[in-house]
Amino acid sequence: MPDLALNDLSLHYEVEGNGPPLVLLAGMLSDSAAWTPLVPLLRNSFTVIRPDNRSTGRTTPKDAPATMDLMVRDVIALMDHLGHARFHVAGHSMGGLMTLEIAGLFADRVASATVMASGRVRSPRTTAVFDSLLAIRRMPMGEETWLRALYPWIFGPAFFTDPGNAEAALNAALAYPYAQSADAMAHQIDAFKLFRPEASLSDVTCPALILYGAQDILVPPALAKPGFDGIGKKTEFTVENAGHSIIWDAPGDVASCLLDFLSEHPIR
Repeated sequence: MPDLALNDLSLHYEVEGNGPPLVLLAGMLSDSAAWTPLVPLLRNSFTVIRPDNRSTGRTTPKDAPATMDLMVRDVIALMDHLGHARFHVAGHSMGGLMTLEIAGLFADRVASATVMASGRVRSPRTTAVFDSLLAIRRMPMGEETWLRALYPWIFGPAFFTDPGNAEAALNAALAYPYAQSADAMAHQIDAFKLFRPEASLSDVTCPALILYGAQDILVPPALAKPGFDGIGKKTEFTVENAGHSIIWDAPGDVASCLLDFLSEHPIR
């Protein structure tokens, strides 16, 4: 798929499907492939657009400046390039924070905003998890060990009922040719730590869907919910059988919620 040349990097993106434009923004340590379970459920109804955020996937160079403000503006540049004056946007985890920034700063462009397993709160524990995972990764044999340490934080309990699930996820991650390097991971963690929202929640005037994972221990719903109180047109839903990796734990439930929501708020 194509790349968009910007001033300081080449932004890789994927486009699939037909219909109104829907941008999907990946979270920390992830790229466009994070949406793999959801895309087949959406592409018959939407043109699904998935950029690789700075420091991830096939976007290069990996050491280009990687603030979240720049990532937000990359999305707008991409939509300008593709000729979409208005679009839906949905983001997971860090991508959810980017989604709120886009909806707040570019309100005239955004028809709806969906935030998944995210929270506009500063949690020292979340930052500590990422720092610990990076430290593990830099140890001998760390490339396998940090992934094994990651899975209990992101997947719900059902994932672990079959030991083969973790092994399959591990093998796929180790074989993935565009995996984020340890240095790029550190670069992204630094960007996450420095993020301070520019948009206020009152600036988010479009309809917003907030999806929580009931079993999310990285961003617990009880911690996240108060952080969305300033959004006016807000719909909230909790996916009961999902952890932080809500897209992989319950893609059918997520797609059903998202499609129902988007059908109620078409692009005009």
